[in-house]
Amino acid sequence: MSPVPNTPPGFEEACNLRQQVRATGLDPNYWYAVEEVHRVKPGTVVEIIFWKRSIALFRGTDGSFHAVENRCAHRQIKLSLGEVQDCRLVCAYHGWQYDENGRRVDILQDRNGGDLPKPSIKAYPVKVRYGLIWLFPGNPEQAHLRQIPDIPELEGPSRWACVPLSFTWSAHHSMVIDNVSDFTHAHLHRRYRPFEGATLTRCEIVGDNVHLAYDTQVGRGRISGLFVDHSRLNTNHMDLCFQYPYQWSNTDDAIKHWLFVLPVDERTTRVFFLFYFKSLKIPMLPVHIPRFAMTTVLKISNRLLIGPLLDQDRYAVEAEQQGYEKHWDAPPIEFNPVVKAFQNVTVRKWQEYLASETKDGNDGV
Repeated sequence: MSPVPNTPPGFEEACNLRQQVRATGLDPNYWYAVEEVHRVKPGTVVEIIFWKRSIALFRGTDGSFHAVENRCAHRQIKLSLGEVQDCRLVCAYHGWQYDENGRRVDILQDRNGGDLPKPSIKAYPVKVRYGLIWLFPGNPEQAHLRQIPDIPELEGPSRWACVPLSFTWSAHHSMVIDNVSDFTHAHLHRRYRPFEGATLTRCEIVGDNVHLAYDTQVGRGRISGLFVDHSRLNTNHMDLCFQYPYQWSNTDDAIKHWLFVLPVDERTTRVFFLFYFKSLKIPMLPVHIPRFAMTTVLKISNRLLIGPLLDQDRYAVEAEQQGYEKHWDAPPIEFNPVVKAFQNVTVRKWQEYLASETKDGNDGV
């Protein structure tokens, strides 16, 4: 099928790497963060979209989380328009009820006194970890083969404080990954100065992961830099990794972050950031902030520093998305090799997924 004139080409019609990556989805056979736990109250249902597929995520009155495809088997209307009763999802139209396995379980009868059919809809595995709700949108039989990333610093009684941030950005997921690991855009953040003077020292593809490192001055902002103990930490180097489909960074095993993306469609992505710190110091004093106060400090920091900083990234990638949609046929120019590395892995993984779907006789996502 030929692309619509003046619109970016689809994956099969793409002529270069940039066009290909901007049309890819992400392999659904991974665990994806889909929402913050506190945003889904017991007894409620919300719509989640994974690469144009609508999923109803609901929380039983007992606090448990479940997910099913977002349609009633009767008239196909969205179940997210309905309500939750106990641990059942009830369609708003005729009251059909579904359990956590997607089975219709109500006992309604039709007007002739016969039992209504009891079709099932697809159910998805769901887990909760790190304050996030995780969903496996692919083949449920493969869910046990994949693991949610282990973040030992966020587990156990001595876990580091962490307050997730989540946003919806109007840009393709690959643009988000490009942005957070391409440190050539320090000019964008000249007000907050999260990093300065980045020199790439490593860029290596290992399997499905892209490992990279920069010599760069981290945490030198006029305000944020006051909370970082530069005398005790090596904040002149950062390791990063695109651990498909996730991304993380590490500065001296003391300042870390993870990014989890949820691809909605070709121009929309949910993003979930976890920033966590071994410790922070009290400005102007050689004293560290007590562990019991760290969560409160991070909430304030998210609102006053990290949130506004990430809003600059949002502004940039959304502008890039608009520019790509208008000038998708412009010659691609890219100087940082890490960007092409991310894009090559993303395209290859999508090709592998599509090939596996064709082999299995499925239609894909």
